[in-house]
Amino acid sequence: MHALIFSIALILKLLIFIGDAVILIFKYPTKVIVKAFVILSGRFKKKRKRRKVVRIFPPPVGIKIKYILTGSLFSLIFVFIPLLIIIFLEELPSPKQLSSQQSPLTTKIYDRNGILLYQIYINQNRTLVPLSSIPKYLKEATIAIEDKNFYKNSGFDTLAIIRSIIANLSGKPLQGGSTITQQLIKSTLLTPEVSIQRKIKEIILAFWAEKIYTKDQILEMYFNQVPYGGTAWGVEAASEIYFGKSVTKLSLAESSLLAGLPRAPSLYSPHREYPTLWKKRQKEVLSRMKDLRYITKQQQVKTEKEKITILPMLTPIYAPHFVMYVKDFLTKKYGLALVEKGGLKVITSLDLNLQKIAQNIVADEVQENAYLNLTNGAALITNPKNGDILAMVGSKDYDEKDVGNFNVTTGLRQPGSSIKVVTYSAALSQGLTAATPINDSPITFTLPNTPSYSPVNYDGRFHGTLTLRMALANSINIPAVKTLAKISIPTMVALAKKMGITTWGNPDNYGLAVTLGAAEAQMTDMATVYGVLANGGYRVDLNPIEKITDSQGNILEEKKDVTKKWVLDPGISFIISNILADNNARALEFGTNSPLYIPKHVVSVKTGTSDNKRDNWTIGYTPSFVVATWVGNNDNSPMSPSLTSGITGAAPIWNKIMSSLLTGKKDEKPTSPSNVIEKLCLGRIEYFIIGTENSVNCILRPTPSPTPKH
Repeated sequence: MHALIFSIALILKLLIFIGDAVILIFKYPTKVIVKAFVILSGRFKKKRKRRKVVRIFPPPVGIKIKYILTGSLFSLIFVFIPLLIIIFLEELPSPKQLSSQQSPLTTKIYDRNGILLYQIYINQNRTLVPLSSIPKYLKEATIAIEDKNFYKNSGFDTLAIIRSIIANLSGKPLQGGSTITQQLIKSTLLTPEVSIQRKIKEIILAFWAEKIYTKDQILEMYFNQVPYGGTAWGVEAASEIYFGKSVTKLSLAESSLLAGLPRAPSLYSPHREYPTLWKKRQKEVLSRMKDLRYITKQQQVKTEKEKITILPMLTPIYAPHFVMYVKDFLTKKYGLALVEKGGLKVITSLDLNLQKIAQNIVADEVQENAYLNLTNGAALITNPKNGDILAMVGSKDYDEKDVGNFNVTTGLRQPGSSIKVVTYSAALSQGLTAATPINDSPITFTLPNTPSYSPVNYDGRFHGTLTLRMALANSINIPAVKTLAKISIPTMVALAKKMGITTWGNPDNYGLAVTLGAAEAQMTDMATVYGVLANGGYRVDLNPIEKITDSQGNILEEKKDVTKKWVLDPGISFIISNILADNNARALEFGTNSPLYIPKHVVSVKTGTSDNKRDNWTIGYTPSFVVATWVGNNDNSPMSPSLTSGITGAAPIWNKIMSSLLTGKKDEKPTSPSNVIEKLCLGRIEYFIIGTENSVNCILRPTPSPTPKH
């Protein structure tokens, strides 16, 4: 900050000096020149005849400002801008590096105990293929989908750039506007950062490269150096990995598949989390080829229907969902080229032994509960104190077709009532208490320009007047909706974002059902939210990396000092955690011997089931562990109506994982913070934020009064 202020002050002084100089030159040109000549020639001496002194009076302020601006503009155009351009150009790599093939180095990913999880490497047996050996269909498909004017442009397409800017500014899906030359530059010489500066570098280098190489040379380098997904760099490696054949033997169908991958290899690769998106992309390629008359309509239709045999990924991999999560994490930070060819050594936070235990529990429970019409499950174990991901089970079986590749822990699902912890945390911050009475009775909310909304409870009953503690502990819906209506949706949404939800937008987009989990969220974000409660109000973002070193052994990053951000009052965190650990309070709905109860340990836990039973969650924590579990169906189809939140589904998975974590460990009972006071209220010791203890009548006891099922 001091350096920035000093630099700004220095620049201002320089501009004022230049402005004053311009004033003198423009106002008194002859006298200034004569004076300078006299000084420089050494003829100016003290002992001279006295002569007439010419006093130069300062000009009016307006004139001075005029000349300062003139001097500033002069300096900007002829000094600062050229200097910045020179510095910018000196930082650019030379396009001559494109023709020098670098030997790829293997990146290795380990668990926290040094067990090798996965090796990211380029096929060492690949050879560079000349353009003459690449099938005509592959060349045409690539040009059609990536850069139809490749042989006409100068390395960049002005119209395409303008179109992408207009589309991006209008809120349409992001478009790149990059030519084949630009993509080659980006994948080999630049980082993947999304910035105007990088785009300018990309355009300059593309134009420069066009002056060094012919179009065919550029196209050949493109085919040999761009990524095609996973370990496939270059078309020869991609052809061998996906089809088990040389690129020279590719069919039109196979060529159109490969041509569509470089735009987003992590998205379209058949070996990644979305193994069917390549088909949609292939149809786009074939359609573009038909439009450009590379193929006929008949060829397009026939090829779209042609079955392609794709080989499975053969590289041994442990904790695959976690490994792919880490790879994407690293790619966004360091770029795909360094991650896949840089020889990094990555020590992660994962505990492979714990991963195997969680994986087996998820697989067994999903199989055992198949009668509930659920086909998949997921689990996430984190350390809330430092953001370590100890286990990430993205599905019951990564290798199972149409189910396993999708990572539920990073996917968007409705969190159900598990999000209520945010609503009630916001309510406590607004002055409500754990003893505040809330009437669980029928209600209809009518808002302007929206349909009326009548929330219902999970069990189909109404329970009369409940305390906030009872309403949260038993996950009663109507009190949660009434509470949200009182504190406002923007208040709840703002707190959710502070606590870790990254996928929510404008609060105007949500209704009161948001407190029942109507807005989708990621399990990784939910783990961060519950981590705030476990940390006494401090947010620690998930970080799967312990240490990264490059191929020379230099440390690129290492987890030492963990960044903590205070987002919630510690007293509120304590009271919410106390409610979620109150086995007696939740007995109304769950009984005293449910899977939510871990004997001899204080564990806070919350369930959540979305509408129509499409998602079933259980998330619980101690000061050292957060465990989130989920069951459901990838296609979002509903599970059986007989699924009972807190007894079947995700809860037994959670119970077994948490029990295995706590076996042999001492109980970690949270201590009451200094701003919390205890008070006898409604027949029990209740906790209050200091100043709110007299806001409720502790003598009149709310009594649950169940009503018949409606």
